[in-house]
Amino acid sequence: MMQLRTIFNIITQLIFLLKTLNGNLSVQPVFQTLDGYEYTPHSFSQNLQSESQLEIVYEWKYLDFLYSTFVQRQQSILNGDFVPKNNLPLGIDVHNNRLFVTTPRWKNGVPASLGTLPFPPKESSPAIKPYPNWEAHGNPNNPDCSKLMSVYRTAVDRCNRIWLIDSGIVNATINLNQICPPKIVVYDLKSDELIVRYNLEASHVKQDSLHSNIVVDIGEDCDDAHAIVSDVWRFGLVVYSLSKNRSWRVTNYNFYPDPVASDFNVYGLNFQWLDGVFGMSIYYNREIMERVLYFHPMASFKEFMVPINLLLNESVWQTNTQEYAKYFIPIGDRGYNSQSSTTGVTRNGIMFFTQVHQDDIGCWDTSKPYTRAHLGKFHNLENSNLIQFPNDLKVDKEKDQNVWLISNRLPIFLYSNLDYGEVNFRILKANVNKIIRNSVCNPDNNYNNTSKSAFVLIEEGQCY
Repeated sequence: MMQLRTIFNIITQLIFLLKTLNGNLSVQPVFQTLDGYEYTPHSFSQNLQSESQLEIVYEWKYLDFLYSTFVQRQQSILNGDFVPKNNLPLGIDVHNNRLFVTTPRWKNGVPASLGTLPFPPKESSPAIKPYPNWEAHGNPNNPDCSKLMSVYRTAVDRCNRIWLIDSGIVNATINLNQICPPKIVVYDLKSDELIVRYNLEASHVKQDSLHSNIVVDIGEDCDDAHAIVSDVWRFGLVVYSLSKNRSWRVTNYNFYPDPVASDFNVYGLNFQWLDGVFGMSIYYNREIMERVLYFHPMASFKEFMVPINLLLNESVWQTNTQEYAKYFIPIGDRGYNSQSSTTGVTRNGIMFFTQVHQDDIGCWDTSKPYTRAHLGKFHNLENSNLIQFPNDLKVDKEKDQNVWLISNRLPIFLYSNLDYGEVNFRILKANVNKIIRNSVCNPDNNYNNTSKSAFVLIEEGQCY
């Protein structure tokens, strides 16, 4: 019997090696049935697929906006303020019975860069209502920088506020034009009144900076709040203190893109994105027993973390920061073609992350090591177009939490031509408990301690 097991081990490793040499670089565990081990790998993928239950909330062939009158809409089209084919949804957020969608000014003809949609939905492809109103949105041809110019993403906090990062940039991929300083804007979601408008300091904005993502940390009370904003093109973070009403810039070499992960091949398009630090989530890390910022560059296969208190200590970043570089550490590797944009974490520590190169979303139980054996995937359906470039992801704050996703075909929008006769954009949601029920990410899936398991996989840092 022992000889048969030995032969089996050798064969499985040889098969794995041959697949790798033939260019099959998708890394998955190879399971060996051993005494006391009751896990059945074939049922895992089947159950995971059946329980994914991604629900289409909204979908559009092209976006529209809710104007006061039909005449106003037509006039906006005639004078070029609204060009339907130039509008693309990027960021998603949710608060009670409203969804928030950002529409950055990638191209001309975007009339507003933040809007709301009702939830539950009343129709499948509604017009977006500008938030908080039309008057809050500026015109890039005659910029008023006190108004919203090009909002990329948002963060809803537990104090019923929505935080925005407004890049101040129009035509980012055509002829980058920084018409206004980047700014953090905060609204009270109970009254929809403006609370904060803060322009980032000039020293925090580099040539060709693009501030495109934001997370918020709340301390003991709602005034003890910090926003952390990623500069994806100049590889830094800007930390803003609400109580101090000032900010500081954080730099680290782990914020930089990985050249190997900068090459994208999707939908028949090949392009290179040198996007640095992008995805961010805040949660308690049991190993070091403190709250951390989990982060990764967009052009990367790795995940990193840093203690949140280090980022919030302003004095650290006003001196020599080299001695603190060691606290920014890699925690694991997702594997080849595993580039991710954004992430979200549930109350019980399940991280969800986009997989933009694979039209998928993944998950990780933060109480476990960040290894590929502990990373789950959900969609993974052949010939399915349900998800096409998952660009933004959020986990809501409902008692029974949901994960929300925007699919927007961004590369086709930027480098080719969308077919406006078919669905191009979707907002999807899934119940967290249902989507992880049979997955490795479910913290309730405890395996028998007497079980034995064997894995054949490539360890982090070797090859892809």
